[in-house]
Amino acid sequence: MSRRRETISPANVSRYFEAFLELLLAERGASTNTVMAYRHDLEDAALFLAGAGEKNRASLDGASTDDLRRYLKHLESRGMAARTSARRLSTLRQFYRFLYADGLRTDDPSAILESPRQGRSLPKILSENDVGALLKTAADRDGPEGKRICALVELCYATGMRVTELVGLPLAAVQRDPEVLIVRGKGDKERMVPMSPPARQAVRDYLSVRDVFVPAGTTNPFLFPGRGGKHLSRQRFFQLLKTLASEAKLDPQKVSPHVLRHAFATHLLHHDADLRSVQQMLGHADISTTQIYTHVLDERMRKLVADHHPLASRAHAN
Repeated sequence: MSRRRETISPANVSRYFEAFLELLLAERGASTNTVMAYRHDLEDAALFLAGAGEKNRASLDGASTDDLRRYLKHLESRGMAARTSARRLSTLRQFYRFLYADGLRTDDPSAILESPRQGRSLPKILSENDVGALLKTAADRDGPEGKRICALVELCYATGMRVTELVGLPLAAVQRDPEVLIVRGKGDKERMVPMSPPARQAVRDYLSVRDVFVPAGTTNPFLFPGRGGKHLSRQRFFQLLKTLASEAKLDPQKVSPHVLRHAFATHLLHHDADLRSVQQMLGHADISTTQIYTHVLDERMRKLVADHHPLASRAHAN
């Protein structure tokens, strides 16, 4: 298997491989990590199709619907999770749509394929009490390190920013103590997110000691400086957050920047925020992505009916 993978290259995966990846970068604003994931998915499919036996062998460009079905069954036989297989199929669909749209194929072999069935997994979240414990522990920390982690956690929870957006914030974004933060997200798109009073105060406190994290005689354009003129790394923030979770008597395995982002969205909806506003603040291009949080709305509506509907009260009486 490893020997065959060594022979895979963009040239023999597809004649249009690089053009497709360039489209993702240039027109769709995909991140480097996303493009690498697409590259891996297409290479894996091409590897299977090229080695499917003399009778069923096919190229990625010329694959039929039956060829792709065999590939999906192959993924299932490897024990691949349905979610991962669905992502592989999504990559293939986008590739074949690209070929079809550019007139490089006269059909789309992925169009009638069904995605692997997958259970709906709700995002991991922290309760409001858990987040409160985390914020209190951060606020009780002394010195510059304490003020930095406090600002990081307050901003993450108050705005729902992705971790890359948070650590990459420019210093200029907060220098005038704004009530609304301008966040540059996926695809280089900007969005506005309100700043809570506690988050603004935490940032003000941190700014008073920020220079401690910038080597003498140098400058750094980021709110949270890292080494070599760069920003604080995602990995370092993960480490700081895990340590803080332990101090707050929370399970470190259940705490991450992404979990704080989920908590931001879930807690907003629990307190009557509308889904469209949450979508805009999270920076989701499609509201269907935000709808993963509707379990909160469903729970709230059930409680509303149970507490206030006259038939519900009669049922309790009986």
